[in-house]
Amino acid sequence: MSYVDNYLAEAMTITEQINRDDIEKMIEIILDIRRNNGRLFFLGVGGGAGNASHAVNDFRKIAGIESYSPCDNVSELTARTNDDGWESVFVEWLKGSHLNNKDAVFVLSVGGGNREKNVSVNLVRALEYAKKTEAKIIGIVGRDGGYTGKVADACVIVPTVNAATVTAHSEAFQAVIWHLIVSDPRMRIAEMKWESVK
Repeated sequence: MSYVDNYLAEAMTITEQINRDDIEKMIEIILDIRRNNGRLFFLGVGGGAGNASHAVNDFRKIAGIESYSPCDNVSELTARTNDDGWESVFVEWLKGSHLNNKDAVFVLSVGGGNREKNVSVNLVRALEYAKKTEAKIIGIVGRDGGYTGKVADACVIVPTVNAATVTAHSEAFQAVIWHLIVSDPRMRIAEMKWESVK
């Protein structure tokens, strides 16, 4: 098989193995957030940061939920990184946003954060703070889920089918799953443009 065939076969395997119950749990939590006029705060680094920006757009526009990502304000993100350090950049931003028990932190990450391995510690610190404020934690992550997988109220872990494509599949399936969520009839309050064009 060619690389193209292998990659697409892996994607089909992942699709078959994704835990549907975890997705349903995420939907219920997000619906509760909306009913209670809470907010969604999307956190991600690298590809997860790009996905966070896109997800903010979809959850605001299609699902009608107040949503934000610290990565969308480059001035604040870089000022906090410069002045306080990378590890605290998300937690301090959440404090400034007055994160509370009506809200949820939504992590998009390949590894989910791991303090011991010193990877995405900024996610770990943000989630520790989210637990203190009793905000909900949800995520779409790869590998073993990392810290996000351990503490989340609902977390979809993208199955690893090939160690060489963990990042590619984790980040791709983040988009597949959040698009599934916002297009769910229970979630969608605004018609998407191309679906409304006759």
